[in-house]
Amino acid sequence: MIYGLSDFLYFVVYRVFRYRQKVVDGNLKSSFPDKSEKEIAKIRNKFYHHFFDIIMESIKLFSASTEEIMKRMEVTNPELLDKFYDQGKDLVICGGHYSNWEFVTHAFPPRVKHLMSAIYHQLKNKFFEKVILESRSRGGTLMISRKQTREGYYDTVTEPVGIIFGTDQSPTIAKKVYWTTFLGQETAVAFGAEKFAKERDAVVIWGDNEKLGRGKFRVTFKVLTETPHDEPYGKITDLHVRALEEQILKEPAYWLWTHKRWKRKRKAGE
Repeated sequence: MIYGLSDFLYFVVYRVFRYRQKVVDGNLKSSFPDKSEKEIAKIRNKFYHHFFDIIMESIKLFSASTEEIMKRMEVTNPELLDKFYDQGKDLVICGGHYSNWEFVTHAFPPRVKHLMSAIYHQLKNKFFEKVILESRSRGGTLMISRKQTREGYYDTVTEPVGIIFGTDQSPTIAKKVYWTTFLGQETAVAFGAEKFAKERDAVVIWGDNEKLGRGKFRVTFKVLTETPHDEPYGKITDLHVRALEEQILKEPAYWLWTHKRWKRKRKAGE
């Protein structure tokens, strides 16, 4: 039923009203300048099918059980993280808005020994913030606000934690950013994941999130570095940027192309 509704939204919202098509086309053409109009259109159409699937799957999260989500999102190697838990080491788990990122807050906690958490930016609209937090926390992941983080929440936790970072959002306000090249474009990247890894001596993990089919996903954990203090400035950020870029290049349609990822332009002195 939800995929029938997704197909309906695809036709009405995209085909009729062309929701954010200029943004999507601009992002795709800038990221893949060598692709033809036909190739861009093929990626765009596939993306919009995926985009509306994600919306409907996110709504389904309000009623789906953790067991159902676990059946739909496989985690191939959770045992990779066990030794770090036994060593008492925290994790910084990086990922992007790729495949189905909403399912991870349900799929990870039952399989991973670490106390799972995610840092979120508080919204002005408290109703939508409440709705989003309820959805994302139902699976057992603790949602920690930036305010709580600044006040030292993680210093009070006595067991090893896994902190989930969505690393591909455009840091429009943050002063601390790292500039690199992503999909062929100069890109500002939030520095939070690297900052946390070094402050907490946390192992940095990449969650490679694949879409296998409608409602079927698979995450594979990869260690980016076990020794964050040994990495030079910017190295950890580059590692997770390259991991996401590699994933997008394999199958571009499953990234969030409606997002204005490159709206922040580099200023003198940055």
